[in-house]
Amino acid sequence: MHKKHHYKSTIKWTGNLGTGTDHYKNYERSHTISVENKTIIEGSSDPAFLGDKTKHNPEDMLLSALSSCHMLWYLHLCSAEGIIVTEYTDHATGIMIEQSNGSGYFSEVTLHPTVAVSHESMIERAKNLHHKANEFCFIAQSVNFPVNHEDPIVFVQPL
Repeated sequence: MHKKHHYKSTIKWTGNLGTGTDHYKNYERSHTISVENKTIIEGSSDPAFLGDKTKHNPEDMLLSALSSCHMLWYLHLCSAEGIIVTEYTDHATGIMIEQSNGSGYFSEVTLHPTVAVSHESMIERAKNLHHKANEFCFIAQSVNFPVNHEDPIVFVQPL
């Protein structure tokens, strides 16, 4: 039996400078992303596409979604296996290819996790669980490009 989960998001363009989209350079790419009962996210396009560098862009959010989904599955799996994680940081990177016609696609994402565990005996098992987290991550299972993992850095930091 499969469970269905439904999600809703409202995207509202806020970049009309008075003349709409009458010219490529006459409007901002600014928009808001809102989900009921959650903080509004200020969005734009990547600065390479005339976006506001101080706002989140779809490419950043895709990369962040992959990284946070992986982390949440990883923490769950560690908890279930008795591995006590005390810190987790990932400096994820992604490559998007822009084609000559202006379209584009992500060719890959690489996660670079650094994890602290509470005891040395947990290090090897903690490293190995990253592969299982990738197999369970909903977002990683939904994209058509590889989600790679650098060998995780796992060190001991007692509680």
